[in-house]
Amino acid sequence: MVYFISDAHLGSRALTSMRTRERRLVNFLDKIKEKATAVYMLGDMFDFWFEYRNVVPKGYTRFLGKVSELTDRGVEVHFFIGNHDIWCKDYLTEECGAIMHYEPMTVDLGGKLFYLAHGDGLGDPDRKFRFLRGMFHNPILQWLFAGIHPRWSVHFGLEWAKHSRLKHEREGAPRYMGEQNEPLILYSKEYLKQHPDINFFIYGHRHIELDLMLSRDTRLLILGEWTDLCTYAVFDGEQLRMENFIEGETTV
Repeated sequence: MVYFISDAHLGSRALTSMRTRERRLVNFLDKIKEKATAVYMLGDMFDFWFEYRNVVPKGYTRFLGKVSELTDRGVEVHFFIGNHDIWCKDYLTEECGAIMHYEPMTVDLGGKLFYLAHGDGLGDPDRKFRFLRGMFHNPILQWLFAGIHPRWSVHFGLEWAKHSRLKHEREGAPRYMGEQNEPLILYSKEYLKQHPDINFFIYGHRHIELDLMLSRDTRLLILGEWTDLCTYAVFDGEQLRMENFIEGETTV
């Protein structure tokens, strides 16, 4: 079994009961450890993560411990950076055994081709977001930010993420914009023209659940999130399906 999850936003100051949310995610990972051959975490697992050479953010102990347990058991854990945890470096690899991905990737699973990415910046026409994304990915600006003491930089990052979430909540929950307007759909359709062998596109980022046929042989999934809905996808070697994790009820 191969599992796909995204957007847990662990540590968010805009969400209540973060310990409960982390525990729920850990319980899910614990339940799949006997079946999973791989887990793909498609970005924004942390609400903010800035990794210094010798310092990492406080917290997330249960989650990091469970990731380490999975990799110790031989389960591949693939960790994609998102737009909230761009600044992951080598800690998750060296300490937890995760395989890091900094760009979208195509992987063959059971004879099917999967295109996997967090989704930020792919076909997004918002100039402000693209400008900020370019700043956050800039190695010189990252180096300068790393010169700030973690006491202030981590607080600043978490507050920025909190402000962003509260702003979006005031504007309303993210809505599906339709097949003709959703950037990830438009991007995938263009990509498919040059790569017609892709069977599945799977993304996070948008915090909506979507399962859409792009062609007779190609599906697109947007995974939702792990802040409330706890949605995930699972591939058993033949079928790919979307599920919701409900503690005490869901069989994974």
